[in-house]
Amino acid sequence: MTSSAAVGSPRHRTSAEASPPAPRMGPRACAWAGFAVVLAYAAFAALQIMVLNPRAAAPGRSLAVIRDEVAAAGESLGHSFALIVLSVGVVLAVAGLIFAYAAPQLRRAPVTLYFLLLLVCGAPGYFFASFASGMALADTYGITGEDHSRWSVVLFAASGAALLAALVLGLVALSGRRRH
Repeated sequence: MTSSAAVGSPRHRTSAEASPPAPRMGPRACAWAGFAVVLAYAAFAALQIMVLNPRAAAPGRSLAVIRDEVAAAGESLGHSFALIVLSVGVVLAVAGLIFAYAAPQLRRAPVTLYFLLLLVCGAPGYFFASFASGMALADTYGITGEDHSRWSVVLFAASGAALLAALVLGLVALSGRRRH
């Protein structure tokens, strides 16, 4: 007589047998994810430079009033310059995406490392892009040129996390090459 709990029934399968392994992201999917993250980073940096920081530097004033007061002081918030600088990262992300499709033998690790390094470069890019705006606010309101909105911490933390992840990925790749 066979038991109702025969070998191979769903009750006796291990968790590994019960569900197939999760599919791994290929290099193109990594490139799309990296592109999306770099684009989000640049968009948030633009928001920080053009909205959040001016509002924090001149609390209680609308953006229109801030722009008018900065212009009256003979300064410019430099939004065009900031967007040009921030677009460099986006253009490089598009180039990485195109390369991921153009190089059929490309592996996942170099693609991931490329986008991580773009995020690492986001911190100095943000600083450079925000410099003119910060100085215009400082000259207009007699304050420091530093970030007054603490949301910039998100950008620096993301770049720092990307640096850490890039270092770990590089060390893992190096240790894997030494074994082979």
